Amino acid sequence: MQSTHAPHQAQLSLFEAFLAQPVLPGMKVSETPRHSYQPEVFSELSLRGAPGHCHSLLAPVLRELSEEQDARWLTLIDPPASLTHAWLRDAGLNRERILLLKPRGKQSALQLSCEALRLGRSHTVVSWLGALNASARQQLIRAADAGNAQSLNIRLG
Repeated sequence: MQSTHAPHQAQLSLFEAFLAQPVLPGMKVSETPRHSYQPEVFSELSLRGAPGHCHSLLAPVLRELSEEQDARWLTLIDPPASLTHAWLRDAGLNRERILLLKPRGKQSALQLSCEALRLGRSHTVVSWLGALNASARQQLIRAADAGNAQSLNIRLG
């Protein structure tokens, strides 16, 4: 049975790197040049359950993103209070490649996410914006396109 939910396809783009890893030592995987395809620039990850379990699932994703070969930052926009500097360290993230940003004044987390994406100084901007409407999603997509970056929205439930 084929799924009719197109947004699920967009969720795969950030995980292509995981799927391309060799399964056995010594195995080689043929690489597709990055310019030969246009990856999706927006992905969402929805995690539900006990906070500890959600953090256990989130840690390897963020760890992999923090180790990207891209010289730009992994930017976390207004992460939950439970994602402390100690948690980032204990989860094995490369903290030298991570920016933690919080909105200031009347600026929203969405506005800050779009700004970080548009500037192009981050390879991936991770936000915790909750459920997004079509307008917010389009803003993130346009900003990610402009900055040649990836937008990952994490929904914790």
